[in-house]
Amino acid sequence: MNMNMKNKKIILFLGCMWSTFAFSQTYTLRLAHFWPANSSVGNVIQDWANSIESDSNKQLNIEIYPSQTLAKAAQSYTATVSGIADITVTAQGYMAGRFPLTQVVELPGLITNAENSSCVIQKLYDNKLISAEYSDTHPLFLFVHGPGHIHTSDKQVSTPSDLEGMRIRRATTVVADLLSSMNANPVGMPAPETYQSAQRGVIQGVAFPWQAMKDFRLNELLSHHTEIGLYTLSFITTMNKSAYNKLPDDLKKILDQHSGEYWSRVMGKALDDLDADGRKEAIEAGHTIETINNVNSDPVWGPITKKVIASYIENMDSQSEKAENIYNKALEYSTLCESNKVL
Repeated sequence: MNMNMKNKKIILFLGCMWSTFAFSQTYTLRLAHFWPANSSVGNVIQDWANSIESDSNKQLNIEIYPSQTLAKAAQSYTATVSGIADITVTAQGYMAGRFPLTQVVELPGLITNAENSSCVIQKLYDNKLISAEYSDTHPLFLFVHGPGHIHTSDKQVSTPSDLEGMRIRRATTVVADLLSSMNANPVGMPAPETYQSAQRGVIQGVAFPWQAMKDFRLNELLSHHTEIGLYTLSFITTMNKSAYNKLPDDLKKILDQHSGEYWSRVMGKALDDLDADGRKEAIEAGHTIETINNVNSDPVWGPITKKVIASYIENMDSQSEKAENIYNKALEYSTLCESNKVL
């Protein structure tokens, strides 16, 4: 009897020890992104990671690899699928043709500001309009940057014809189509390579939001700006499925609480604030800024942008009906997101 009681106590003790070990076990997640380490967007990603670490009592540690150090921008989503990275924050457009339905949000006429349009793209995902494109990872939240404008070195762009023959860095194939329709020469390259390319004259301008002009120091080289809201760029923060599934439920919950529309809006709002900083930097440097409002309604720019929208949707072939529905839903969600602001 005494021996049985002793054995029970030993088992109970070992059980408590194992529970304590399991509770205190830490997990390190490798996060890859392409922004410079101390950039404004890099700092926002760091703030998100710090919040996760704090809320998990440091059981979840996010090890950040900026500046394409763990995976190149164009391969970071694939690196997350394979497990080279546990989490990535990347642009869908860097992988041409892989996320065609998602990239509908990049078309002209949808972007108002980053917070609103980040809410829009998250709703498209949550309502399963684009979710099938991410079946190979565990998405945490989607977002977009602010309105993409045209920034050039020596020539002010006032009309589409001003772009003729100019070598302009484009982010995605959507932006490439827009620039090509204006007889510009779109040049594809990851954002971190733009400063050196502009410095050497490889490109004569970029299509960028204001935030990127400051982050990649391009306000130092490009002094003519056309605020036109020509496009936006979609991003995703997503996770390797196995890395998520192996976590205990309490830590999965922490990640779930750092996912979805709220965090999509947080990132969008941060990018809006950073856009303001980038624009202020250009103003203080005495740059030339020309503003064109409501690009799709503009008598000069509108016919071109509308044609690109129609062409993109038509070229989706079997998915063209879905793409048109997504564009219309995005317009609808934009109004909804504006009326239900939470930040």
